[in-house]
Parts: sequence; C-alpha cells; structure tokens
Amino acid sequence: MRQFLPVIALLGLLISSPCLAQPVGGLSYYLPDSVVYDPAIPVPKTIIGHEVGEWHVTHDKLVQYMYALAKANPNRIKLERTGTTYEGREQVLLFISSASNLARLSEIKAQRQALTNAAAPEPPTATMPAVLWMGYSIHGNESSGSNASMLAAYYLAAAQGPQIEALLNQTVILLDPCFNPDGLHRFSGWANQHKSKNLVSDPNSREYNEAWPGGRFNHYWFDLNRDWMPAVHRESQNRLAFFHAWKPNVLTDHHEMGSNSTFFFQPGVPSRVNPLTPLKNQELTGKIGKYHAAFLDRIGSQYFTKEGYDDFYYGKGSTFPDIQGGIGILFEQASSRGHLQETDNGLLSFPFTIRNQFVTTLSTLEAVKDMRKELLDYQRSFYKQAATDAAASAQKAFVFGSPNDAYRSQALATMLARHGVEVHKLRSVLKSDGKTFLPATAFVVPVNQAQYKLIRTTFDITLSYADSLFYDVTAWTMPLAFGLDVAALDAAAYNPGILGEAHKMENEVRVGNVETGSAAYGYLLDWRAFEAPKAVYWLQQQGVVVKIATVPFSIIINGAEQRFEAGTAILVKQMQTKTNAEIDALVKSCAAANLVRFWPLSTGGSQTGSDVGSRYMQKIELRVRYGI
Repeated sequence: MRQFLPVIALLGLLISSPCLAQPVGGLSYYLPDSVVYDPAIPVPKTIIGHEVGEWHVTHDKLVQYMYALAKANPNRIKLERTGTTYEGREQVLLFISSASNLARLSEIKAQRQALTNAAAPEPPTATMPAVLWMGYSIHGNESSGSNASMLAAYYLAAAQGPQIEALLNQTVILLDPCFNPDGLHRFSGWANQHKSKNLVSDPNSREYNEAWPGGRFNHYWFDLNRDWMPAVHRESQNRLAFFHAWKPNVLTDHHEMGSNSTFFFQPGVPSRVNPLTPLKNQELTGKIGKYHAAFLDRIGSQYFTKEGYDDFYYGKGSTFPDIQGGIGILFEQASSRGHLQETDNGLLSFPFTIRNQFVTTLSTLEAVKDMRKELLDYQRSFYKQAATDAAASAQKAFVFGSPNDAYRSQALATMLARHGVEVHKLRSVLKSDGKTFLPATAFVVPVNQAQYKLIRTTFDITLSYADSLFYDVTAWTMPLAFGLDVAALDAAAYNPGILGEAHKMENEVRVGNVETGSAAYGYLLDWRAFEAPKAVYWLQQQGVVVKIATVPFSIIINGAEQRFEAGTAILVKQMQTKTNAEIDALVKSCAAANLVRFWPLSTGGSQTGSDVGSRYMQKIELRVRYGI
C-alpha cells in the first residue's frame, strides 16, 4: 500500500464521525485540513452566499464562482466558455494545471493529437502530462456532483505545498462543473423552494418528490447521458468539440442513485463490457478503483463495485472515453434528493453526499498522477492497435443511405463527422447486399482510419451477448436507429473510386428540391422524408391546405407512373385561397428550408388506388396547443 502514503497524509483530518447527518459547518467538513490554503483565493460562501451543502447551488452562482476562481488564480486556472444551453446558460470548462503547463497548452494539445495518431512519431510519454476531465451532474437532479465541483475547483486553486505542485506539473485537469446547466438550475429551484428551516427528513415530503419532468433532463427533456454518441443536443455538441480536441486519459462522471444505496464506482459487472473495449481498460479501471476504496475507507463511507452497472453502450459519459483510448469512471452516490432524508442506512444529508463526490475527486487526482505514464502509454497502444485492426479488417467500408430521404443520411454522416470520422458522399450508384444506394442520398465510411472502433460500434449488429442482463441500453446500431439501409463492403466490393466529396458538418446542405414538370393540379410530398412533418406544418402556417393519403396509390408524373405510399401529403391548388403563382413560390421556399422532395401534380386521377379527390385523401387541420 506504499502508493497511498501521500494520500493518507493529504487527507489528514478528513476522518470524522460516520454519522450521515453531518451538519454544515464550513469547509472543514470537506477539505483536507492538513493542507495550507492560499487566503487570497475566495471560498465558495463569499461568492455564492451560503456554505457548500447548505442550499443546492443554482447554476448562475456555480458559474459565478468558477469565474471568481479563474480571476483569483490565473497562474493555475484558465476558463473557457464552451457554449450555451437552449435556455442561454453558460457551459464553462476550467483548464487547471501548473503555470508552465498553462503557458504551453497549444504544445500539449499537439502532443496529445500525436498520441492518438498511430502514424505520428512516438510522443514523449515519459514527460507529457496526463489529461483528466472531471465532469459533474449530467443529470441535473443528481446535484451533489456539481456542488462538489466547487470544492474541487477551490482545492485545486488554493491548496499549497509540494504535493499539489507535483499534481499540477504532471496533469492538465479539465473541470466541467455541470454537464447539464438547465436541469441543474431547474432542480435547485425545486429543492431550495421546498426546504424547511427545520429540515424534514420524511421521504414522503414534497422536497424529495419532484414534479415531472424534474431536473434530470435538459430543456427538451432529453437524457444527456445517452447523448455522447448521437450528440443530438447543443450541450453535447459543445462539450464534444473540446473532448475530441483533448481526448482525456480519464473522464469522471459523477451521478446519484437511489437514496437507500451507498456509493458505487467502476468497474461494473465484468460480463457486461462492450467487446470492443480492451481488457487493459478494465484492468486500469480496477487499478484506479483501489484509490477510491482507500480514500472512502479513510472517511468510513460505505461503497460497492463490480455490480449493478455495465459498460456496454458507448453513448454514456462513463463509457464513451473507453472507445477513445481513455478510461471512463462512473460514480453513483446515494441521493439525498433534498437536504436530509431518512434511508435504510440512516439519515442521509446533502453535505455527506457532496463529501463522497469530492473525496473520490481527490482519489482520481492521485491515481492519475501516479499512473500518468501508464495511462498515456495505454492510449497510444489503443490507437496503434486500432490502426492494425482496421488494416486487417475484412470489411473495408460501410455504405449507408435512404432512397427516399436525404436528411436522415446526412444526419448520420454529420454525427460521425462530429466524432472525427471521415465520411464521403457516394460518387455513383452502388448496389450491394440487395440494396441500391444513390449518390444524392448515400454516404461511404472507409474503415481504415483512427476512429475504427467507433465506426465498428456504429455499424456492427450484435446478436449475442456474454450476459443477458443490462443496466439499460446495450447498443444502438445507428443506421437502423436512423431507418437507413446499410451494407458492408469487403475488399472485392470496395473501390476507393466510389468516394465522393468529404462530408463536412459546416457544409451541410439544407435545401430540398421541387421536381420539374407541370404542377397545374398541385404537388405531392413523400411523408417518409424526416422533415416532412416540419414542411407540412410550415405550409399550414402560411395558410396552405394540405391533405394526407390514407392508402397507397400510383399516378402519372412527367409521363411515367410513380407509386406513393399512405402518408403522402397532397397539395391541391383548387383548394387554396392563394393564387397558383403564390402556391408555387411557397412550395419552392418550403423546399429551400427543409430537406424534402416535392413532386409536380398535373392530374387528380390515379393509375392504381384512390384518386386525389377520394374520401381516403383526408384534409389535416392545423391545431396549435399552448402548454402541456
């Protein structure tokens, strides 16, 4: 246990009564008081107006405190604004390291990019700093994490002495105080609003039973901890831009669980690990776990590991780093939900939950410092092995697309490009696996690239598992989730000549099209297009009357018979109050704003199925509802 001697000295008088209902009494309950702290660095109370754990910090105060720390100690902290949420709240990231490291962040970032490039010369892992990303409270109502982030930031800004100097010299710490600002702010309002002067610990109290949707989700009620791979939401996209620029060696993901539990840290269930994750990843996770156990033992906290949670779906914060050569660490703290709650383990106070999150932050810092070179070498070997596997793969490329909808194909291409995957438009018509792929709506992904394993997890269809039980999501085979056709191309089927222009996120084409031909009668819109509902709603808002086919039919378009499925939108000019010219202009504007395809209609008589004037072609009403 020799490696933990600095840890024991660091924790000092953190040993305290095991009573969960520890009262709030300033920072002494949380911080290692054997450490000297710089008095010029503001403690949280001076900025947020209350002790940590006395109230649930609101997001505005949390960010205000981070700005105050960055201003007070610019030699250790550089604050970056990574973006804003849907509700306009700031997402911030603190770069914390030694003054010399902060002065050469660009150089360190370049070293890291070489580390993850198998073709680059060997980087100097013997002297490079490791990168640790500390992330808190992606579920807004699991707020002990974000409240603990204030303690972590203060400790890193104010602690003095050779141990903290060694840590800062050997690491670059990216501290993300809140993954989900909108959810955290929503929950803090609830918990604080229902707090009593004399704390009520009855679990049936309104304080512990949020109204739907609660603070777990973001503005659009989406679980951001399932969005690391899809990256649908603004918060995720802002965060991932920095993640991929730095590709941390370790990322911590601080959560909460049921109040009657204790504290969980990874590794999870051994049989529930994605087969694309190297065994070395789990070995290193277990090694880091020994630090967590030692720290939690020192303060008498209960914990468990290797059960309950899995490491399969790469769309979570604790697993996404595993497919990037890093180590994702999930922490799950029994939740007080409010300020003090009765549980099977006794009274569970909010300060107690914060302390566990902070103490395992300290244990992670110690582990990353001690394991620095091992973590860097592992990440280097991960990408070198991925390059070897990609070159040997029987599958040389994946092609995907939809003959009916350019939007869904482009959305998947953009998702992949956001993660640094090279995606190309299909140059010419390709037939494979009984499917036809068209240049206008299909893309090709060569497998021989750095993100080989992410490509595999995107396109592989897994039909058997070592363990039949899962925490929740096993995996999303993305082309199926997007409703796209997909085919794997082997060496015989793949020709680099099929690769067209590289797809760039910033060059997304958002324009649909109106097929040429006579539209004297009206227009048809294929409902299978992802943005068809949006396009129809847009037309209705402009006062256009739209019908929907409830049965399939075929009709002559430009001299050829075309089949349309049930759900096709129909715009008949005779039904409109606008002129034909006005309708033509609106359809062109609608196509320009949405990736949809309009067909010109010169007749109302079908070849097969019902005619346009049939009762099976039903008018749809525009209904606007306010509220829920």
